[in-house]
Amino acid sequence: MPSPPRAPGDLAEFIRTRTAPAAVPVAPELRVYQASELTPLWHATAAELAGWDDSPYWAFPWAGGQALARVILDEPALVAGAHVFDFATGSGLVALAALRAGAARVVACDLDPFCAAAVGLNAALNGLSVPFRAGDPIGDPLDGVDVLLAGDVFYERALAARSLAWFRTLAARGVRVLVGDAGRTYAPADGFAVRAILDVPTTVEIEDAPVRRARVLEILP
Repeated sequence: MPSPPRAPGDLAEFIRTRTAPAAVPVAPELRVYQASELTPLWHATAAELAGWDDSPYWAFPWAGGQALARVILDEPALVAGAHVFDFATGSGLVALAALRAGAARVVACDLDPFCAAAVGLNAALNGLSVPFRAGDPIGDPLDGVDVLLAGDVFYERALAARSLAWFRTLAARGVRVLVGDAGRTYAPADGFAVRAILDVPTTVEIEDAPVRRARVLEILP
């Protein structure tokens, strides 16, 4: 039995053969590799990529990320000329939107190194280039970063609590923190300004309805 693919080229090929480029529903200016069905992809990841997280967060444009990408594209002044950090990037959608909107530099970060392959493919698909940082950045002061972006990070209690505390610390240092939230369970109840509310088409493969209402929040210190 062949060893599971580990090299970036192998991971990229895995993505190319199990997903297809498609326009993002609320940000059709951008295209990303997307899975049409979750279950076959989940099984393939579990079977062929032993040791990797088999939750393919990188294979779908999540509602919170879509909303955030749309707002950035519509309001480029939010990121124009800025150094941007895209936290929990997944597919890299939000990072790509920031680059299209005129950010000077964007770094995409995710705990799952599989996302590096997805971000690379999606960046190339859109004629862009996005540096990738693997690992958990929570607590990092992010020196030199002007804007932190995060789509859909409030779905798990521990992650939401750690992320929000970090976001508030960064906001107190003058970093603009913009978060997309599609009504996740552990979203904050206060301490933010709502910049936009959008109804986002999604899929019942990953959500409980074909459309989710998503907010873009600016986290306050």
